[in-house]
Amino acid sequence: MRTRVNFVSTPAGWDHPRTSLYTDHYELTMLQAALHSGAAHRKSVFEAFARRLPDGRRYGIVAGTGRLLEGIADFRFGGPELDFLRRSGVVNAETLDYLAGFRFTGDIWGYAEGEAYFPNSPILIVESTFAEACILETYILSVLNHDSAIASAASRMITAAGNRPCIEMGSRRTQEESAAAAARAAVIAGFDSTSNLEAGRRYGIKTVGTAAHSFTLLHDTEREAFEAQLAALGHGTSLLVDTYDVEAAVRMAVDLAGPDLGAVRLDSGDLVAQAQWVRQLLDDLGNENTKIVVTSDLDEYAIAALQSAPVDSYGVGTSLVTGSGAPTASMVYKLVSRTDDSGEFVSVAKAAKNKTSKGGRKYALRRLDERGVATQEIVGVGHRPEDDGNDRQLLQQFIKNGELLPGWTGTDGVFRARQRHMDSMAELPAVVNRLQRGEPAIPTVYEEN
Repeated sequence: MRTRVNFVSTPAGWDHPRTSLYTDHYELTMLQAALHSGAAHRKSVFEAFARRLPDGRRYGIVAGTGRLLEGIADFRFGGPELDFLRRSGVVNAETLDYLAGFRFTGDIWGYAEGEAYFPNSPILIVESTFAEACILETYILSVLNHDSAIASAASRMITAAGNRPCIEMGSRRTQEESAAAAARAAVIAGFDSTSNLEAGRRYGIKTVGTAAHSFTLLHDTEREAFEAQLAALGHGTSLLVDTYDVEAAVRMAVDLAGPDLGAVRLDSGDLVAQAQWVRQLLDDLGNENTKIVVTSDLDEYAIAALQSAPVDSYGVGTSLVTGSGAPTASMVYKLVSRTDDSGEFVSVAKAAKNKTSKGGRKYALRRLDERGVATQEIVGVGHRPEDDGNDRQLLQQFIKNGELLPGWTGTDGVFRARQRHMDSMAELPAVVNRLQRGEPAIPTVYEEN
C-alpha cells in the first residue's frame, strides 16, 4: 500500500528562472546553419526516449515533466541573454534577431509524469519547426534525465519500504537546484516528505527535520541538548540518540519526555540489531508509541534488509539524489520525422552502430490482460495502436500551439504525478517489486504500418 502525502499550498508569485541558456553551444550554431540553409522552419518531430534501462532495472519512472513545461513556457531570450550571445560571438546577427522573438509555438505530447516507462518508450514528443525543437534539446534532456533517474530510484525504495514512509534528505549531497528537483521527483515516486525547504516553497511538499549531531555537541551535556530541543520543539520531536551511547540516550530521552516522545533517530551502527533492542527498550520503559526513524546511507537494498526490523520510517539521502547507482536515465532526443521540400513528412533515423533509432512519429499503448495487468508496451510507428478493449493510451498532450494545457504543473501537477505513479505501479506485473537484476518487466513491441 502506498501512502498519500498532504501537500501544502504553493505560494503565489514564485519566479521561475529564465531557461534559455540552460543549453549547449551547438544547439544555437545548428540553428544558425539551419537558418542559412533555409531548413530551420521545416516541420519536424523530435522524440525523447531511453534505448535501455540502467543495468538490471526492470522499469523507469518519468519525472521532471512539470518542471520542464514551466521552463519551456519561460524559454525566452531577453536582453541579458542576447547581450551575452552577441559579446561572445556564439551566433550571427540573423540568428540573434530570430532568438529575440523566440517562443515555442508547437505541440508537446508525452507520458504523464509519474508513469512507468521501458526501453524505447516515446517519453516526450515535440512537434514544431526544426528551429524551435532543436534549441530545446539540451534543456529537455537535462530535466528528464535527472528527475527520472531520481524518481526511478525512489520508486524502488518505496517498494522496499512497503507501508513505512520515506523522507528525502539528500540536499547536502547534490547541487542546490538539483536538490529541490530531487525532492520533487522523490515525492512523485512516493516519498512522504523532504528536508528541503525550497522544494516545500516551490512545490507545496511537506518539509520535516529536527536536529543533527552538531546540536548535541554544541551543548555541554547530551541532557542539556535534549532539554533544549524538547522545550523548543515539543515532546513530539525526534531525538537523535547515537551521538554518544545509544542506550543511555534513549533512557534519558524517555526520562525527559515521557510517553509523549515522538521518535528517536538512529544514524549509525548495525541498524537492524540496534532498532530491535531500542524498540524493546522503549517498550520496557512504557514508550510503546515512540517511533524509530533510521538514516545512514540507506538505499533500496538497505531498506529491504530492514523489513524485519521494528522501524517506522526511513530517511534517505546520498543514494536517492544520485539515482542509486544510475544518476541519469540515459535518455536521448532524436529527430524522427520532418517535412521534405514538397511539405510531406518523411521518417528519418540515425543508423550508427549501437545507437540506432527508429524513424517515424510514435504513439504508445500499454497492453493489459483480462485482469488489468500490463503485458506489453506497444509503440505504433506512424499510427495509433488499436486498443483491444481494456488497454491504456499513454501519450498525453501538454502543450498545444505553444500554450501550456492546465493540470500538469505546480502543486496540482505534483499530486497528479504522484497518483499516476501509484496507479501505474499497481498495473505492472509483480516482478517490478523484485530488487534483483532482471530484464524489463514488460517488452516493448513496435507496430508498423
